[in-house]
Amino acid sequence: MLDMLQYEFARNAIMTGLLASIACGIIGSYVVIKRIVFISGGMAHTAFGGIGLGYYLGINPIVGAAFFSIGSALALGIITKKTDQREDAVVGVLWAIGVALGIIFIALTPGYAPDLMSYLFGDILMVPFYDIILILALDSIIVFVVLLLYKEFLALCFDEEFTEVTGIPTLSLYLILLCLIAMTIVILIRVVGIILVIALLTMPAAISSQFTYNLKKIMIISILLGIVFTTSGIMASYYFDLPSGATIILVSGTIYVLTLLYKKVLYRKDYQMEGR
Repeated sequence: MLDMLQYEFARNAIMTGLLASIACGIIGSYVVIKRIVFISGGMAHTAFGGIGLGYYLGINPIVGAAFFSIGSALALGIITKKTDQREDAVVGVLWAIGVALGIIFIALTPGYAPDLMSYLFGDILMVPFYDIILILALDSIIVFVVLLLYKEFLALCFDEEFTEVTGIPTLSLYLILLCLIAMTIVILIRVVGIILVIALLTMPAAISSQFTYNLKKIMIISILLGIVFTTSGIMASYYFDLPSGATIILVSGTIYVLTLLYKKVLYRKDYQMEGR
């Protein structure tokens, strides 16, 4: 690994993975506990419209993705809470509109069509330093808001009706949570891409929630797992010349399957001991 770190792009990649793991571990825990994985996937694909807008306007596509993701989060929360529309239907509509707008903006962009592979499937080995500064800023906002509203988010995730009865503004709280998810998605786009973002957002939390029900512990374990997954994936992609985003997800998926098998074997042993 030391020979890899002599290159700036490798150091940037490790740093990006570390920062992404913080946001992923914290917000991914809320996504898994509240069971809104599909919503996260919808917001991730809606961000493609912002990437297309970024290319069209000549600005950083990640900035465009941030505006689109947060806009879709607010639209999704307001529509689902203020109307009788089904949540999955609204997600599907926003998903389709975001992708369609992204394609149109890219088609209208003068010159050669941009290479979108790094945004669709991720390329953490090519993250520039100014993107790391943006990710650090988004991380800081996420950590600050979660520390400020930790108890409120906890109540919202486990018992939304009770939260509303106690007088806590659940709609505002839900919109803030969706915006934090949108910001995390923007961070993960540079790591694993739009197509795979939902996997890295949920797998660390899905693994850690198998071993504890304490939210703080789930977050801490998820952050550590995210660091292990991204670092291992970066190393594998570097040494074996593989796509970085897909490699990170394969590492995550392998560990997830192994933990499921471990839990099954452990449960069977406990059952056999009780039978005796």
